[in-house]
Amino acid sequence: MIRRILFLLFISGVTAGICNSQAFIRTADLFSRPGSHGSLNIYQNSAIDTLISRYIVAQKDNKTADGKQGMKGWRIQIYYSSVRTAREESNKVMLQFINKFGDLKPYVQYKDPGWYMVRVGNYRTITEAYKDFMSIKKEFPDAYFVLDNIFFPDLVK
Repeated sequence: MIRRILFLLFISGVTAGICNSQAFIRTADLFSRPGSHGSLNIYQNSAIDTLISRYIVAQKDNKTADGKQGMKGWRIQIYYSSVRTAREESNKVMLQFINKFGDLKPYVQYKDPGWYMVRVGNYRTITEAYKDFMSIKKEFPDAYFVLDNIFFPDLVK
């Protein structure tokens, strides 16, 4: 009987420790600036802080192809192949793209087992990418939209 009680106390203690170790972020902490002398008071429902914390924890897994922090977004794929010379062809397509569209950045990506792809841009929505897509489609007729982890795009243009 005592063993059962000790076991239940141990399990409840471990469960409480796991729940307590999860990150919780307050909205006021997001807006604080080091070295500032003012104060910020935010009056809101505590459920909003919970939603913000959940969103931040969920976004930690969004990494770009090179391992940097990113977000879900869209790119335009202009090349995708797994032939023996796919690596060289993807580099040729990338150089051809840079010569025609110097202002957009292409990304060569590799996916096992031997697929090479060239993707272009960092777009939050398809609507944002549509103008570039129409001009790219003229030069690369096989281009299409793909959902990908993208770098954070600049908001000021």
